[in-house]
Amino acid sequence: MANQKLLYLASSNKGKLQEYRGAAAACDIEIQVLPGFDRFPPCEEDGATFEENARKKAVYYSQFATGVVFADDSGISVEALGGAPGVISARFAGPDATEADNNAKLLRELARYPGDSRSAQYICWIALAQSQRVLGMFGGSASGFIEDCPRGSGGFGYDPYFFYPPLGKTFAELTPDEKFQVSHRGKAFRKLLDFLARHGPE
Repeated sequence: MANQKLLYLASSNKGKLQEYRGAAAACDIEIQVLPGFDRFPPCEEDGATFEENARKKAVYYSQFATGVVFADDSGISVEALGGAPGVISARFAGPDATEADNNAKLLRELARYPGDSRSAQYICWIALAQSQRVLGMFGGSASGFIEDCPRGSGGFGYDPYFFYPPLGKTFAELTPDEKFQVSHRGKAFRKLLDFLARHGPE
């Protein structure tokens, strides 16, 4: 596998980049945003699942790179809402929605549901690709509940409202390291790192 020590991330999300870089550094792997990412025609994320979208993005963006590219698709699935927001988590309140817009809509949708029926799951799938060929797929999830009021100032997305029972905190109340140890994204990325450790060049 070429350029194993350098992986290109097909995303401009600064929160994701920071999380991935921190974990990869411990394995002596450098993470960079795919050069020119913001100038490429965007990949249409029309898959029915996170896994499909991650695969589609990694294959698409790997055509623009000489090395290995990874892309993820992630979001939150709320049982009371039939799995929504699901794959449209980032645009739940519309194509130009902000995180605040998405969180506000989620709370409106859940207003008639009591706390014990607000179980939710964060889901992440990561696809690793090179030259439009998928090298591996890696999934992770974290289970919790949606709170009425935001808690904490860290994280991003739905983190201030996602309560994680094993630690008694929302994801936004955790330090970056604490969150990555238990998060959907952290679990999926550690599987990717294990794959690289096993399948890297001799």
